[in-house]
Parts: sequence; structure tokens; C-alpha cells
Amino acid sequence: MAHIKFIDQTLRDGQQSLWGMRMQAGMALPVADLIDRVGYHVVDYTGSSMFEVLIKYCREDPWAGVSLLTAAMPRSRLRAGMRSNACVTFAITPDALMDAWVRQLCKHGIRSFWIYDVLFNIDKMHRLAKVAKEYDAEVALALMFTNSPVHSDEYYAKKAEALSASPHCDTLLVYDTAGVLLPERVRTLIPAIQKCARGKPLEIHSHNITGLSSLSYFEAIKLGVEIIHTASKPLANGASMPSIQQMVRNVRQLGHTTDIDESLLPPIEEHFTKVAHAAGYPVGVPNEFDLFMYEHQVPGGMMGTFKNQLAMHKMPERLEEVLRETAVVRRELGYPGMATPFSQLVGTTAVLNVVTGKRWTVIPDEIILYAKGHYGELAAPIDPNILDKIMSSPRAKELASYTPPQPTIEELRKQYGTQDDDELLLRALVPEQDIAAMRAAGPIKKTFPLLSSPELAEVDALLRATTKARQLHVETEGFTLTLRKD
Repeated sequence: MAHIKFIDQTLRDGQQSLWGMRMQAGMALPVADLIDRVGYHVVDYTGSSMFEVLIKYCREDPWAGVSLLTAAMPRSRLRAGMRSNACVTFAITPDALMDAWVRQLCKHGIRSFWIYDVLFNIDKMHRLAKVAKEYDAEVALALMFTNSPVHSDEYYAKKAEALSASPHCDTLLVYDTAGVLLPERVRTLIPAIQKCARGKPLEIHSHNITGLSSLSYFEAIKLGVEIIHTASKPLANGASMPSIQQMVRNVRQLGHTTDIDESLLPPIEEHFTKVAHAAGYPVGVPNEFDLFMYEHQVPGGMMGTFKNQLAMHKMPERLEEVLRETAVVRRELGYPGMATPFSQLVGTTAVLNVVTGKRWTVIPDEIILYAKGHYGELAAPIDPNILDKIMSSPRAKELASYTPPQPTIEELRKQYGTQDDDELLLRALVPEQDIAAMRAAGPIKKTFPLLSSPELAEVDALLRATTKARQLHVETEGFTLTLRKD
């Protein structure tokens, strides 16, 4: 029997998958002490995309939030994630800015990192791991899983061998964004990786989109994987990971041990359920098995984006057509893994192809840069006919001599007009007007008003007593609440 360690995804990928990264610090702080005492190996918390969303849409200072949460959870290692060559979602970020991003997160208390690159820029991943070790941070280097004719067990074994060669790599993370890592594939994939992992422990992270991730976890545990990723039930399942509640129960049922204190899980679950209802956010529910998922492999969080884009063009009924087109575009582009930025690039191109009615007439700059190799070595060649369309476009000719700039940190400080690297990173992430609006909103809120407060309970009772109203928006204490009838 094994001792299983849990990495909590409630505050990061759980809320990213279900709440669009809109969890504010005040939504988590009331139960931070409970989370800290649960017994998690690591608590995953933040990333640059979350920073962008908090600034633009929540008007909240993310640096202040990181500092508050790390201080509130002194027993825990809090984790941040990043792509090896970007802290701005689609852009290629200079190395000096990436290094500053790691250092500033460490200065705010982050002590664990997961570093990924869908195209496996190994040198860049190793460099960031070395920077993290300046602060004795734990480092997980990710093997981003996807299904395709070229992403074989041997492909991942070679990547595992290269990643684990770094003395700064503590674990290898098998990361399944689309929930397409089936139990039978686990049985061959995990042993292939283990043979080349130089003894480094493996973590497994799988989105429970088709309802099979728990089974894949158990197959991995049978093979010696002892670190699994879960989330509290309101922020688990669906597009998110399996729930901690069910996984702990099942792990113990099989005779394994764990440090998790189950008595602390119900109040955390209750809290985030209340937050979800108060803020108008969904709670996670298990999905039915959908075989079509294995064809398009669109991450669950992107479904909402697709629906919004099609609604904007008054074509909501064409979602399945877009998903089928996504599978075709991905094949034509050489099967990039469906994680940021390629899931967005493939998906956006598919939407454009469907909406315009003409394939590959609108080509984003990022697709051109991908074809030119700026994002890294392609897993497979681009379809020759599509490559010709991409490279013969007028914009491709304009970008023919483009090389991503690599300014020094001093040049970046001069460019953004600040010697404060916290401020530098904010200015690199979002426009100045968004930062100004964030600051105008005032200091970070440390609490979130819940339906259990007397005033809101009274409003909620009035709503439920009506026969027509289904929901009511309330502005209170700097938060926008949505009270809904169930």
C-alpha cells in the first residue's frame, strides 16, 4: 500500500475551470486556515492569466492577494504555474521578464511551481526551475498530455528523460487538460515515463470532463504515482478535477494512507458552495461520458468561450460544427497539445473558419509565429497546403524577419518606467488604464458577503417569496452578488 499525497486545485485550476479565474482573495481567506490544516502536499494558487482577470474584471490587486493567502497559510507550500516562454497569455515573453516573474512570486511567498510548455522548450523550462531554486522552491516540470498519432508513449518518455535531467526538477507532472487520458493509456504511459524519469516522483492532474479521471488516477496509483490533484467538491468535476472528498474516501477504501484530515473538508465545501451561490457562479457536477471529447479535445474551460463567440455572431446552434472543425484544424497544424496558447489558437481559427464560411481566410498573427517556429519545435509538420496558405498571407510577409526581442531586466524597467518589479509585471500584463481602475477601486477586500449574513438572508427570502423573479443582482461592499432561485 502507498501513502498518497494530494495537491489542492480549489483556488487555482478548479476555479479557473468553473469560475473563469474570478475567485477573489476575500472569497478564500475565510477558510484559508482550514485549507492550511487539511494536510495537502501543495496548494496550487495562481498564474499570470489569473492576475490579468483579477485586474481587468475584479479590480483587485493580485500581488496583495498572493501576500494575504501565503501569510494565511503558513503550513502550506503555495504553488504558481507558468508557460516557459510567456506570462502574457499569447505573447512570447522575454526571458528576463519570465525570470522576474518567478522571483517576484517567491518574494510574495510562493514556494512551489509547475512549469509547462506544450512544445517542450526544455532549456527555458530548466532555466526557470533554476531561478525558482534560488528561493528553495519546489519545482514540477509538466508533461502536457494529448492524444494524437505523434504523441506516443515513446514521445513522452523522451521528454521525461530530458526534463528530469535538470537537478532543479523535483517532480514530473502528467497534465491532462482535456480529460482524455484513459485508464488503459495510463497502464502503458506511466511505466514508459517512469523508466526515463531518473527516479523523480510523478504527479497526475486530469480534468474530469468525461467522468473517467478518477479511474485514471487509480490506475496511476497502482503503478506507483503517489501525488494526485483534486479540488473541493463545489469546484471539482465537470471541467475541473475529481473531488478531494471522493478521492480520499476511495484511496482509503483501497488501503492506502494519506495525511488528509477529512473533518476539515465539509466546512470548506460549505463555504465555497455559499460563495458560488452568492456570486452567481456554477458548482461542479459530474459530466456524462462523451466520446466526441476524444476527437476535438477542447479543454472544458473553452466551451464557454466558444458559446460566447457563437452567440456574438448569432450562431449558437453551430457549436458542434465548431468542435468538429477544431479537430480538423488541430490535425492540419501538426497536433499541438490543447493547452494555452494552442487550445485558444486552434479554437479561434476553427470559429473563424465556421463564422466566415471560408477556411483559412483569416489567419491570426500567432498562427503565423507558430508556423515559423517561434513557439518551439512542432510535434508534427503542418499540412503542406495549410502551411502554404499561412505563409503566403500578406501578414506572414510582414512578419518574415520578426524575431522576439530579448531585452535585459534594466531595459524592461526603463521601458515600463519603474524600478519596482511588482509594478513592472503588472504593466507588462495589462494596459495602464486597467491598473488605474484597479487602484481606484480601493484596497483588496478581505471578506466576501455571503447569503448567511442577516441582510442578504432577508433579501434572499424576499426573492424566494416572489413568483416571477428568478434572480436579483446586489451591489454590496465592493462585490456584485447574484441571488438566484434554485
